[in-house]
Amino acid sequence: MAFAESKLESPCEELGPESAAEDLYRMGLVYSTGLGVPVDYVMAHKWFNLAALRGYSDAKQSRKELSDYMSSDEIATAQKAAREWLSLAN
Repeated sequence: MAFAESKLESPCEELGPESAAEDLYRMGLVYSTGLGVPVDYVMAHKWFNLAALRGYSDAKQSRKELSDYMSSDEIATAQKAAREWLSLAN
């Protein structure tokens, strides 16, 4: 999936509670591949996790694969960031 196909205006656009699971997933792709931003596995995991929570199955697989390259501290940081986003979005 190319970022260009997304409805997002830029890779760093803020996503809110109304954002589609696919857009959350694509933001994970942006950070996991460094498309327009530095590669950041913590941020990628956060967005994949949020998309997975909304039922996007590809996000679950991407999150699992990405976790293989992350330390337990990085995963914990990503999970905390996802929880914080959820609390602010609601």
